[in-house]
Amino acid sequence: MSNTVLLSIEGKTATLTLNRPKSMNAMDVELLKTLLSKIKEVKESNANVLVITGEGKAFSAGGDIKTMLQESDPDAFRGIMATIKELMSTLYTLPLITISAVNGAAAGLGLSFALASDYVIADENAKLAMNFIGIGLMPDGGGHFFMQNRLGEVKAKHVIWEGKKLTASEALELGLVDGVAHGDFKEFVQQKVNALHRAPVKAMIETKLLYAKQNQPKLLEVLDSETNGQQALRNTKDHQEGVQAFLEKRNPNFIGE
Repeated sequence: MSNTVLLSIEGKTATLTLNRPKSMNAMDVELLKTLLSKIKEVKESNANVLVITGEGKAFSAGGDIKTMLQESDPDAFRGIMATIKELMSTLYTLPLITISAVNGAAAGLGLSFALASDYVIADENAKLAMNFIGIGLMPDGGGHFFMQNRLGEVKAKHVIWEGKKLTASEALELGLVDGVAHGDFKEFVQQKVNALHRAPVKAMIETKLLYAKQNQPKLLEVLDSETNGQQALRNTKDHQEGVQAFLEKRNPNFIGE
């Protein structure tokens, strides 16, 4: 099994750590598949709280650009998106209380993944961005679903369209995150974990599963629509220009085509 994701379980607390620090925990195919496998392992454990974080200075910078370039093959692209679909659905419906501990940058697919948790807690220096628009794409990973849940449709559209890099405080004010740690981040997260373990967690999980059962069909529909939309957008001139500009580290010149 790949070490791109680390899993530890202590008592009733499981911790998943994205472990590609040199790539800011960018999500390539290997990491996505390992992450899905580890989450399934957590589901079968005795843990009732899951903390997800990133090794190094980032939570996750999003989809790996090399993976993105390889996705020009329709079959390969569909396979990757199917993995993402299963990953997000599994995390959203997981019978544990989940916490995304955003210790640094969370962007694109990395932000969609973070928002799938029940609680999103950010370090005061974290930066969050739903920045697909910068390469002429729409969000994937259920980003539309999770953003709408937290912000409402109109605000979600604006944040997606602007692709702005948000500070932790700005994200808290919007309602994108549930708490910001000023000081020792790990201690702040641990305090939340301790509070959950003093609560009637089983009752909390039953409430979560009630909502998940109601909303999972919509999430799956959104994930399928994102796959179709992404595939169409990858053939546009704006996307091609966005990727080229990213690789050349310059501002893109979009033409609306």
